[in-house]
Parts: sequence; C-alpha cells; structure tokens
Amino acid sequence: MKDEMMNPGHFACPGCGEALAYRHVLRALGRRTVVIATAGCGSVVDGYYPFTASKVPFFHCSFGTAATTAAGMKAGLEMRGDCTTTVLAWAGDGGTFDIGFQALSGAAERNEDILYVCYDNEAYMNTGVQRSSATPKGAVTTTSPRQAPNQRPKKDIIAILAAHAIPYMATAAIAYPEDLERKVAKAKSTRGFRFIHVLTPCPLGWAFPPEKSVKLSRLAVLSRVFPLVEVEDGKTWTVGVPAQEAPVREYMRAQGRFKGVTDEEIEASQAWVDAAWADLLKRAEGRKRRVP
Repeated sequence: MKDEMMNPGHFACPGCGEALAYRHVLRALGRRTVVIATAGCGSVVDGYYPFTASKVPFFHCSFGTAATTAAGMKAGLEMRGDCTTTVLAWAGDGGTFDIGFQALSGAAERNEDILYVCYDNEAYMNTGVQRSSATPKGAVTTTSPRQAPNQRPKKDIIAILAAHAIPYMATAAIAYPEDLERKVAKAKSTRGFRFIHVLTPCPLGWAFPPEKSVKLSRLAVLSRVFPLVEVEDGKTWTVGVPAQEAPVREYMRAQGRFKGVTDEEIEASQAWVDAAWADLLKRAEGRKRRVP
C-alpha cells in the first residue's frame, strides 16, 4: 500500500477536485518530493503557517514562476548531490495557461528535469471565478461581460507543449485515480521536463453540488470534452478510449456555469468535440488504451 503524503486536514472547499488530485499525485511520487506551488487554490489548500496538509517540503512562489522556481530548486538539490528527489511544480490553469506561460515554455524548451502538474479548474477560482484561457466556450465567469457566456475556445495546452518535444506529458482526471497515479509514476521515472494536465472540477466556479465532483470529472471524459492522452517526445500519442460514452449535453447541463448556453450551441459544441476526437485518433495512429 502506498503511503499517504497528505494530512487529513486542509483548507479546501467541500468537493474540491484540486485537493483530491493533489492527494493522488503525492501518493504516486512518495516522500522524496519537493513541492513548488504558485499563488492559487493549491497554495491555500495546503494551509497557513504553521499548519500544512503536505508531508513533504512545500514552497510557495509567485504566480508566474512555478516552472522557473522548480528548475532552480532542482539545480540546487543537484549541487548538493541529491539527484533523486522529484521536484513538483504545482500550479492552476491561471498560473499555467496564462500568467506562468512564458516560464512554462522556457522550462519545457530547456528540458528542465522537473515534473509540472497543472490542476485545471478552468478559471481563476481562488480570486473569484475570473475567466482564464482555460475557460471553455459557453461558460460564464464573474468577468464575463454582462454575464454572457465565454466565446473563445479553451487553449490547447497539450498541443502547444507537444511542439516543445518534451519527453512525457499526459492528461488525467480525478474520476480515474489509478490512471492518474500510473501516469505520475511514469513521469517520475522519466528524465527531463514532464507535464501532467489534471482536470479538477470546482463546485463553486462550475456551479454544481459538491458531492458531484467525481461524476463531473467522469462525464468530462465520457463525453470526450476532456480526452485522456499520453504524448512522448511530442510525437507518440496514445489515446484513452472510455468503455462508455456520454453526450456533451449531459456534461454541460449538469453545471450552472453553462446555464446561458442554447440547445443549438450545445449541438455546435458536440460537433466540435467529435471533430477534435477524430483528429486525436489520427494523431494516435491506432495507439489506444482502454479506460474503465
């Protein structure tokens, strides 16, 4: 049995997907881990000094510097002769897709020997549900003009990092903890820059009951809104194929943030998801993994 690296007490909201993701990531990494966390939900959930939810060293950094701070930590450890400790950069979608994007790209281009995990709740949740470039089309945020749905598609961070030809990256969802831990373990055993993108539903920002977090995560995968993929060296794609399917409508109608979306817009979203899935299967060239 794997050791728990997260204490029972933490400061997460009820139903927080980020807290669950953090627990499973640390379980897979083990005790020889150092965490670098940006400003955001992750840094708040861990607790306020002198309390901490982590059983491993946990360092706070500024919003845009997760990748660079983690790279510096790794270099410092190696100078001390420690080449085995995993340095984990832990950042949300705002600190990854937006504010920290230049640091992320730079670390990926240099192939820094760190593991970067983005917990993606698709908005700036910690500061009030403001839109980020990870916010999906159709979702309402507190910075949406006149509370109108967001009209821009979500940034394709996986395709962007594939262009950097990093050794390993993957997507994961909290509804599939075994898959998440397997991917983290694989990333741990790989040298160079590794990136894992975890979808972490937020009851507050997505407007759904806290007990439905895992269900929403599963629906995101089953509807193929959030496909589970692995990419090695930017070239070899493997797609996780769910054993079941769900329509995009079921996923979107389960959340209050999509309440302004019309039936016609949902049909358009379904067509977009179908086209993106077909393109993903072409990239994978038949490499599939069954998702239970």
